[in-house]
Amino acid sequence: MEVGNLVPDFTLSGSDGKKHKLSDYRGKKVVLYFYPKDNTPGCTTEACDFRDSINEIHNLNAIVLGISKDNLNSHNKFIEKFNLPFILLSDEEKVVCQLYDVIKEKNMYGKKVLGIERSTFIIDEEGKLKKEFRKVKVKGHVEQVLSELK
Repeated sequence: MEVGNLVPDFTLSGSDGKKHKLSDYRGKKVVLYFYPKDNTPGCTTEACDFRDSINEIHNLNAIVLGISKDNLNSHNKFIEKFNLPFILLSDEEKVVCQLYDVIKEKNMYGKKVLGIERSTFIIDEEGKLKKEFRKVKVKGHVEQVLSELK
C-alpha cells in the first residue's frame, strides 16, 4: 500500500450488529486503526483518546473504525465499559489484518507470537491512503491523527 493509492476494500461485522464495507464510507475520511486487544492498558488508552476527540474528528468530516481479532461480544463489553462512540470491527480470521499487513511477530514474555502491530491508516474521501502510522505509540497518537485530518 502506498500513499495516494486506493486502499484494499473489505467487509467486516461491526459492534452495531451490521456488516461494514470500507467503500461505503466514501465521501468521508476514515481513521482505520488496528489494535491488539480489547480491555488491555494501551488499547484502552488509545480507544479513550479517540473517544475524547470524536467531536473534533467528526467536525473534520471523518469517522473512526477500530479493528482487532476480538469477537463482537468482547467489542461490545469494551464499548460499554468505556462509552466508546465509534464502531469496532471484528477480524477473528485476521483476513483484513493480513490485507493491511499488521500481523507481526512480537515478543511476549520471552516467547515469539504473532499479533497485531498497533497501526493507523487515514483514508481520504475517495478511498485513497492519505497517511499510515506503523508501530504506533499511544501517547500523542490522536494528536498526530488530528493533524493529518486537517
